[in-house]
Amino acid sequence: MPQLLLLPGFMLDQTLWDDMRDGLAQLGQLHFGDLGQDDSISAMAARVLQNAPPRFVLVGFSMGGYVAQAIMQQAPQRVIALALLNTSARQQDPREIAGNRMQLELARQVPFKGLTSRALASSLHPDRAHDRVLLDRLQAMALRNGKEVFIRQLSALRSDGYAELENIRCPTLVVASSNDQLSSIAEAELMAARIPAAGMVVIEDCGHMTPLEKPGELLQILSGWLSQSVNR
Repeated sequence: MPQLLLLPGFMLDQTLWDDMRDGLAQLGQLHFGDLGQDDSISAMAARVLQNAPPRFVLVGFSMGGYVAQAIMQQAPQRVIALALLNTSARQQDPREIAGNRMQLELARQVPFKGLTSRALASSLHPDRAHDRVLLDRLQAMALRNGKEVFIRQLSALRSDGYAELENIRCPTLVVASSNDQLSSIAEAELMAARIPAAGMVVIEDCGHMTPLEKPGELLQILSGWLSQSVNR
């Protein structure tokens, strides 16, 4: 049974996978990476590698997908297979960087009360933007992470990683969602085109938070992919 290493997104934690956890445990032994202790993507990757099993299947969601790509640069020989969920290899543009700087200045001055309702809503399918249960779960993760993690993760700049994708040699799955307002299908397609052994799946009627919005479908996709690429 393979070792499965799961990386969450911005201001999320391992409870992101709760609705899939039992099913994922059928696929491999679960490990959860901590992305809250460092303020750069490369440092996050190095810390995850320090605590990871010798070889593993790597699943990176959103910001965790950027960290997964950094892991592929730092220790490609340790990754048996790679799944990139609702993520990108695009660098932040000047407008995003400026926006982050403003948020950082504000965050350092005031108590942390979680993510804004607008930020939370934009991560879900428009039809679920007022789903109190999902919004509360997202906010609970953000509050558990707290102010210091918010500052560290917001400080972590994302550089252009498209050129590096061509060096990925392990079986790779790229998953995108039809209504993702944070990571576009076009970005996912560009990633899949650059990675030599990549396949791509689009989940319909789903926003950015695939593990919360469509856990059953995502589990089925990962299960089918793993049985083909790892358990042959």
